Amino acid sequence: MKENLLGVNVSNETYEQISEKLLDRIRHNKKSFIVAINPEKIMKAQSDAKLMELLNKADFQIPDGVGIILASKLKGGKIRQRVTGIDLMMHLCEAFAKNNKSIFLYGGQPGVAEKACECLKIFYPDINITGVLNGYEKDEQIIRSTINTANPDIVFVALGSPVQEYWIVNNMDHLSAQVFQGVGGSFDVISGRVKRAPSFFRKLGLEWLYRLLKEPVRWKRQTILPKFLIKALKE
Repeated sequence: MKENLLGVNVSNETYEQISEKLLDRIRHNKKSFIVAINPEKIMKAQSDAKLMELLNKADFQIPDGVGIILASKLKGGKIRQRVTGIDLMMHLCEAFAKNNKSIFLYGGQPGVAEKACECLKIFYPDINITGVLNGYEKDEQIIRSTINTANPDIVFVALGSPVQEYWIVNNMDHLSAQVFQGVGGSFDVISGRVKRAPSFFRKLGLEWLYRLLKEPVRWKRQTILPKFLIKALKE
């Protein structure tokens, strides 16, 4: 079941439900595209029809942002749990390891995907990562050939949003993989290159506050949340 917030669909499913659905879709040879939705993306989509179309093309639009939860509550919706991009990635790595499915890491600076790969193998000893490729490779034929040779079930794409989502839409039909998720800076966090917000902030949905405290220059971006909530209520 999906809810619509200012023209953008948002999925109302848990980590476990998404994992189970993806494994079932793989069994039925169905390709899946996952995108993280937050207030900033929805507000940008209001003046960017191409972005709006891109977001709604996804099979799973995960509610990655406390603003999405607030808007759903205010509008009488049922979305009550955030599904963050990095946490979904970790859930899928665990589920795919248990079900003998393979993984490919594409994106990030040189060396970051390799380090993330090493860390994931420590977290999940049974994980099957068939290949990695940094985001500085721009030759589409080399990228497609590398991924297809590795023949993974899922490709995690870390190119930043919305570049990674456009890349997925433009390439998924040319790749053997079945599942594609844009994961932003997740490789940096998993590899230890970037520190994630402490669990206290994450549990309360206050990662934005932690980032703001660490980087005060981000304050202008945070003004989007009240604008989004007001616009969603007026809809």
